[in-house]
This record gives sequence, C-alpha cells and structure tokens, in this order.
Amino acid sequence: MQPLSKQVKQYILLSFGLSWGLAGMYYLTGGRLTHRGALLMLISYMFMPMVSAVILQKFVYKKPLKKPLHIFFKPNKYFAAALLLPFIVSIAGMGVSLLLPAVSFSPGMEGMIEKYASILSPSDLAKMKEQIASSPIHPFWLAIIQGLVAAVTVNAIAAFGEELGWRSYLYNELKKYGFWYTSIFTGVVWGLWHAPIILQGYNYPDSPVFGVLLMTVFTLLYSPIFTYIRQKSGSVIAASILHGGINASAGLAILVTRGGNTLLVGSLGLSGFIVLAVMNLVLFMIIKKDKNTLLLKEEGERG
Repeated sequence: MQPLSKQVKQYILLSFGLSWGLAGMYYLTGGRLTHRGALLMLISYMFMPMVSAVILQKFVYKKPLKKPLHIFFKPNKYFAAALLLPFIVSIAGMGVSLLLPAVSFSPGMEGMIEKYASILSPSDLAKMKEQIASSPIHPFWLAIIQGLVAAVTVNAIAAFGEELGWRSYLYNELKKYGFWYTSIFTGVVWGLWHAPIILQGYNYPDSPVFGVLLMTVFTLLYSPIFTYIRQKSGSVIAASILHGGINASAGLAILVTRGGNTLLVGSLGLSGFIVLAVMNLVLFMIIKKDKNTLLLKEEGERG
C-alpha cells in the first residue's frame, strides 16, 4: 500500500467532511429522502467533491483550475464510449438477471407495476397503466432515448460535481502510482462517500446497511472504466458523461423484468456486477497491450 500524500489526505477529509456534514444536517433537521427537499440536498451533496477540489486547488495551493484539472470539451471517440457504455452495462445486466430463477421477462411491464402498486394511489397507478398503453413506442425504448439525452445534459452537469473531485483532483494526485492503484483507491473512496445516502435507503431501500458494501463494490468495479475513459479522453467532461449515463440508465432493468430485487437485478445488483467484472477482464487485456495506459508519465494536454 502506497503512503498517502498530504494532498490526498486533505482532499478526503474535506470532501467527506462537507458531504457527510451536509447530509447529517439534513437528517438531523428532520429531512428524509422521501421529502420534497431531498432532491436539492442530493444535488448539493454531489457538488461537494467539486467544491473541495476547488478550495484546495485554487485557494490552498494557489493553482489554476482548467488546464491542471483537464476541464476540456473537445469530443473524441472516448466521449461516445462514455455515453454508450452505461446503457450497454444496464441492458447486458438485464440479460444476466433473466438467467436467475426468480426473474422473468416482462415486456408488458407487469413487474414494474407490481413494484409501484404499494407506493402509488389507485388513481396514480391507473394513470401509469394508461400512459404505458398509450405510449407510441415502448417505454423501455423511450427511457433509453431520454436517458441518452439526459446523460449529456442535466445528468452530466450534476455528475461534474463529483467528477471534478474523483477523476480530476484525486486522479492527478494518484496517477503516479499506476492505473490499477488509482482505480481501486478511487473506487473505494467513491463508494464509501455515498454511505450517508445509502444508509437512508437510497439505491438499496430494503438493505441500507448491506447496501453500503454493495455500493462500494459497484463503484470499485466501475472505477477502472472511469479511469480509462478519463485518461484516454483527456477530459473530465467525458467522465461526467459516463457518470451521467449511469444515473440515467440505472432503472432500465426494472421496466421489463419481473421478480428479484435490487440486490440481484439491475446495474447495482449481482447481475450488473457480473457484467462489470467481465468488462474489467476485457479492460485488463486491453491495458496489457497498451503501455500508454500505465499513468506513469504526465499526459499530453488537450485543449
């Protein structure tokens, strides 16, 4: 295990302190994820890694932001990969979930309707069924189209709040240790950072405590993909699009599957973990052939 630099320690303490402090104040004042103010709290929470990075980069170490943190928007093929990969993972994960004995294909969306039956009022449930029946295209395909648009717009903007921290500031401080160290360390930090939100039932409402571990496994498995996209694209914007796509595609599986639960179905469950593990194996083989992905020398700047 490599000794952590002062900059890494400062960043972890500051980002966790601001984020966990924000969540703590929200919960202590009676706020819950089911309340109206939850969305504002969650968006603010996502921007704390960025705030921490700016404070340290600009005001503590007196360094510029744009070039050192690779805030460039010059699209290349890795931007396209960042956009499409989360949807591929979600659809492939759905396919894996259908191999489980408790899960079946539900093109009529009966499974999703069953999940919402205990949450929505009879009138709202009837409205949902009516909207599904009257949709000109299947809601699954509509969700993909809307998700792709959201991934490069509103979702990417919100995700930038995290990515300027994880895949810019922290990335810059860790890359000298190599690709896999950078990915593993960032993946663990990124996962544990979610703890106050997960413990309140976010992503894993039926298993909030165990959900913290599962969320960390999820971020750990996704982290090498983020590191690769971040380095190859030369921009944190591509990482933000990838992150935005994950948030936009996470619910695809529940639209057309029936049975199972969040621990098994979808990108954040066992099915998604299997897909991500396979993708990491493929990535390992790609990196083995690509010596430029070792992160042992300074990257060329793109602007």
